[in-house]
Amino acid sequence: MASMPLLRHRPAAERFLSRRDWLESWHSFSFGGHDDPAWRGFGPLRVINDDQIAAGQGFGVHPHRDMDIITVMVDGQLEHQDSLGSRGLLKAGDVQCMAAGTGIRHSEINSGDRPCRLLQIWIEPAALNLPPTYDQRSISVGSTWTPLIEPQPREPALTVSRPIRLWRARPLAGQILPLPLTVPSLGWIQVIEGQLGLHRQRMTEGDGAPINPEAPINPEAPIADPALPTILDQGDGLGFDAGALQAVQAIDRQADLLLFELA
Repeated sequence: MASMPLLRHRPAAERFLSRRDWLESWHSFSFGGHDDPAWRGFGPLRVINDDQIAAGQGFGVHPHRDMDIITVMVDGQLEHQDSLGSRGLLKAGDVQCMAAGTGIRHSEINSGDRPCRLLQIWIEPAALNLPPTYDQRSISVGSTWTPLIEPQPREPALTVSRPIRLWRARPLAGQILPLPLTVPSLGWIQVIEGQLGLHRQRMTEGDGAPINPEAPINPEAPIADPALPTILDQGDGLGFDAGALQAVQAIDRQADLLLFELA
């Protein structure tokens, strides 16, 4: 008998929260003083922090080691400085990749006049003790899958040491996006804003016919697998086997999401 596909739903409200007078940080996985053995990552994905930082505030100089760190700027700006001599201003739409490797120290300060928002992502590197590196690029995101991270260099996407892929999309209301994942691999969807409906690979109509992938999502339709929600809301995450989902569909005009392919 075939095994059931892997599905891990992380509702936004169940994430961990760290709050200071200048920071609101939602953690999809265990981070800092928050620890849950059930949520210590998903494959090589170790951290997704959804951070809002007050103007003029941020993280002072601090160290990292043996982790690939990706920052996706959502709103505002963030000033980066590090021990490699790199200095950059990240603005909305920019993507940053920092391989901590044998060790790096850096700071992240909101140098703007309003709060900024970013997603910081940690990926386990392909090997330990790699040389530290830094790169950042501005990547224009459209309504279809826009590559942010690729295993091999391909403009405008960046690379990390592990052969993963990361896409971002801002689909139009009602637009269906087939998932470009290869089997076998793991997928993770993170909703930055808006709502998404899910097209399930194994769901069928009442007469046994396969679901039409072009049909609109019906939020009231029966769920094929109780572990899989019908709708993902802002802040929700979903981990799954690459073959478990066909596509996602934007429910509203604010839809903005990340899709990981994790080797």
